Order: sequence, then structure tokens, then C-alpha cells
Amino acid sequence: MKRLSDIKFSTLDLVPVRENGSAAQSLRNSLDLAQHVEKFGYHRFWVAEHHNMDGIASSATSVLLGYLAGGTSTIRVGSGGVMLPNHAPLVIAEQFGTLESLYPGRIDLGLGRAPGSDQMTARALRRERSGSADDFPEDVAELVRYLGPRTPEQRVIAMPGTGTNVPIWLLGSSLFSAQLAGERGLPYAFASHFAPRFMHEAIRVYRNHFKPSAVLDKPYVMLGVPLVAADTDEQADYLATSVFQRILALMRGQSLVQRPPVKTMDGLWLPHEREAVMDFLGLAMIGSPQKIRAKLDVLVEQTQADELIFTCDLYEHADRLHSYELLAQVMKG
Repeated sequence: MKRLSDIKFSTLDLVPVRENGSAAQSLRNSLDLAQHVEKFGYHRFWVAEHHNMDGIASSATSVLLGYLAGGTSTIRVGSGGVMLPNHAPLVIAEQFGTLESLYPGRIDLGLGRAPGSDQMTARALRRERSGSADDFPEDVAELVRYLGPRTPEQRVIAMPGTGTNVPIWLLGSSLFSAQLAGERGLPYAFASHFAPRFMHEAIRVYRNHFKPSAVLDKPYVMLGVPLVAADTDEQADYLATSVFQRILALMRGQSLVQRPPVKTMDGLWLPHEREAVMDFLGLAMIGSPQKIRAKLDVLVEQTQADELIFTCDLYEHADRLHSYELLAQVMKG
């Protein structure tokens, strides 16, 4: 049985843009956060591909990863994830092959099968490409070939890319990628930071379908976890209202720019909206270190996860840094 101190812990940064802020400041904050969590002992730092969202600045994911890897020295840096239907596999192989060539042994390639945007934006991204989520298994296989050793009959190569064997993860919020990751013997990251209700079933499907591969001899599960850690439960509850407002805006189709915390959410949401936000954040760790430690102990006991990756969308950058510092103390026991 795993204990909390046995678990690797990592960071998923959504590179949030705050009200009256700028993308430039958000990107600088992302590097500053990466540098801090590296010192705190976090294992990896991931950013995700989203498009047409005014509150998220990580759309050019591979470009941002080069900036983050160049400003850090030991922490693994990767995508959580690249939305593969938006791209030709060869292009992603070249981008991540370049990153791996520049920062060897530190790059992760997490892949998702959703577009990471609305349908209109997806069309703008792809133009004449016929790619879709239905092609995901074949696209993953093609990408693996580009990053693997060159074969004598291979006519198209990724340069850089070929022979780099960049570690590939499959990401998901449903059961499709869980089964595919198991069958391919790849590590699996479940998006329980926004879809917690399917978590246990996805883990079960992944482990039941797992077949050992050249990269893994046994299943490896990472879970996404929302985080709001503060010195007291009351302070954490106050800071969490920024997160609540952001998720509420997402559900309403409104601007996703970060809003400052408020004393109460009363009057800002309707009862059914409150319930929906709380379902979305069902796995959230909100509170003092003592409260979070108790909740994490239960999560690890129930899931036997190998790694937890935390996302923390607080309004003030200093509060985010402090939240991740407190969590590191909890994780290290």
C-alpha cells in the first residue's frame, strides 16, 4: 500500500490571465512558478493546449515549453497535454524532438484526443486537415514511430525527433484513453481536476487493459488535483472563490480571466450552478496543510495512484507560490 510520502507530486499550470492583466505577465509568472516548484521538490511541470480562451495563455504549448525548460535545470517539463487532433503527428514529433535535443531527459509529451476548443476554433486551427478525435489511436502510433529508432524502410523522418524516444503519456477525462493507454503500455494521466466522477472507473479500465511495453512493465497512474492551500482553512476558502468564479464563467460561456476573491459567492451563482461547480471540483484540496494532508491520505489509499499533479488557479501569484510551498511540505511529510 502506498503512502503519501511515496507519491511523486507535480504541477499543472493553466497559465491563467487575470483581470486587467496581460498574457506577457502570465507567461513570466509561469516561468517563476516553475522555478519555485523546482526548488520545492516537484517532479514535473506541465502546461496544456487551450485555444480561443482569453483567460489561458498556453496555446502555443511547445513554444512555451522551450521557455520553461530554458529557465529551469532539473524539473521535467511537458505538455498536459498537446491536443493531437489539431496537429499532424510529424509536426509534434519535430517540435518535441527539438525540445528533447535541447533539454535531454527532461521532456514529456502528454497527448489528448479532444480539440481543446470549440468547433469553430478547431476548424480555424486545422483548415484543410481532415484530422479528428477518431484518428487518435492511429495518430499516436504514427507519433511513436517518428520518435522511435529509424527503420531501413522509413521514408519520412522527424529531424530532430527520430531516435529521441520522448516519453509519451495519454491523457483523458473519459474511458477511451484509459483503455488505449493500457493496451499500448503507456503511462496514463486522468483529468480528475475537472472530471472526478469518472476517476475510479478510468483507473480500473486502464489497469485491467494494461499490457507491458518497452516503456512500462506495470501501470502508471497520475491524477489531476485542484489545489487551494493556505495557512488557515478560512483563508483557503476565501482564495478559492477566484476558482469558483472561473469555473462558473466557463459553464456560462463567459470570459475566463481570473477574478479577485470575494467574501461570499452568495448572489453570484444560482443553487444549481453552485452544485455544478462543486461537482467539477469534487477532488479539490482546499484548506490548511492539516486538512489537505487528511484528504490526500484518503485519495492515495483509495486510488493507489503513482503520482498527483496539482493545478492552482489563484488570483495573486504570491498566493499560488505559497500554496505550492505548503503542499510540498505536506507531500514530504
